[in-house]
Amino acid sequence: MATGGANRWWLYALIAVLLSPVIVVFLLALATLYISAGVVLYLAVWCWWLPRGRDTLIVYSDSPVWQSRMQEHVLAPVGSRAVVLNWSERRQWKISLASAVFRYFGGTREFNPLAVVFRPFRRARVFRFWRPFRDWKHGRPQALEQLEAELFACLGLTNRDVAA
Repeated sequence: MATGGANRWWLYALIAVLLSPVIVVFLLALATLYISAGVVLYLAVWCWWLPRGRDTLIVYSDSPVWQSRMQEHVLAPVGSRAVVLNWSERRQWKISLASAVFRYFGGTREFNPLAVVFRPFRRARVFRFWRPFRDWKHGRPQALEQLEAELFACLGLTNRDVAA
């Protein structure tokens, strides 16, 4: 003879079927909120940053692996075009457009160092430097050099701009 719980499997199935519309509506609401947040961030960047000549968000930290390389090879050529956040100083970050943009586009994986390039009415390009820096640390600089070249090409910087 089966136990009381084994006889009620149909009750659990019925509850799952009855709750499935609620779960679907909840997931659709979350997706709508996420997409709406992205639209608002794009509009804010296009209206506030781009007219002021700022089209790039760069996030890095004080890590001995990449701090000097990011400052000399990425931040220096990009210059005043970038809004810069230092991950090591995140406790002092205020609620700002830059921190909201970072949280939205940075995600939860390999977000430091990171560059996000914005162009009017186009999707942002996200450049994740964590893995290339890991390879660079182990004597394989090709991925890092390639990613830097892609970033500079996206920004329209020439070799002369980068070398200056």
